[in-house]
Amino acid sequence: MRTGFYQYRPVFGKVTRNVRKVVRTLCDVEADLIVLPELAFTGYYFRDRAEALALAEDPRRSDTVDSLVALCREKDFYLVTGFAERQHDKCFNSALLIGPEGLVHTYRKLHLFNQEEDWFDPGDVPLQINTVRDVRIGIMICFDWVFPEVARILALLGADILCHPSNLVLDYCQRVMLSRCLENRVFAVTANRYGSDRRPHGELRFTGRSQVVAPDSEILARATAQREALQIIDMDTDKARNKYITERNDVIADRRPDYYAQLLATRPEPA
Repeated sequence: MRTGFYQYRPVFGKVTRNVRKVVRTLCDVEADLIVLPELAFTGYYFRDRAEALALAEDPRRSDTVDSLVALCREKDFYLVTGFAERQHDKCFNSALLIGPEGLVHTYRKLHLFNQEEDWFDPGDVPLQINTVRDVRIGIMICFDWVFPEVARILALLGADILCHPSNLVLDYCQRVMLSRCLENRVFAVTANRYGSDRRPHGELRFTGRSQVVAPDSEILARATAQREALQIIDMDTDKARNKYITERNDVIADRRPDYYAQLLATRPEPA
């Protein structure tokens, strides 16, 4: 599987311009799967929910999606991209899996970060696996990284690769994803953006450093903090199907779920 990320700086609100930049950059790339950042075409730092809704699109009737599907057909690859999704009066921070056959799957971010709670509705799509050229991929978005349950459920469902569109402003995620890969024995592609969204109501600066991590937590590719980067690598996804961390310890089979009941409690009682 030839896979990787495109780290770039979307211009806030310039959807068509951002789409053209992505298409132009990827039109000469040979790959199977490319991950783009969270909210890759709208920008991130919305003034309010009304502005988010105004920039969001229904992916089933979207010029943005149409352009990306055409690119995937021409290049015969798949994209996982962040997307501001509008469904009637609801607005979701979503990620789309797009391929030569069209829109394959839409995931809606389960764990909203900070002011996102003012802009978006919480995700309502269960975590699931999609197969791309015999490789099983799971999708998570940005702040989902802080909840180990997300990566674990995707691993339990059979994920080989975690596709992770992001707009990271904290400095922790890239380090934490090394643990997520090791504890689940999966690959992860975190596609972050760089630069800033400078808006009348403030400024947010993003951390860049997109990366590809292997099941043994080795960093296979990493971008710098504040520069555009397109990195594609050859990934031996069979390594994600070996769940042994030692010759006797399988990180999935050795779990003790009978003792994990508190995970299902909304507010577990302290010990």
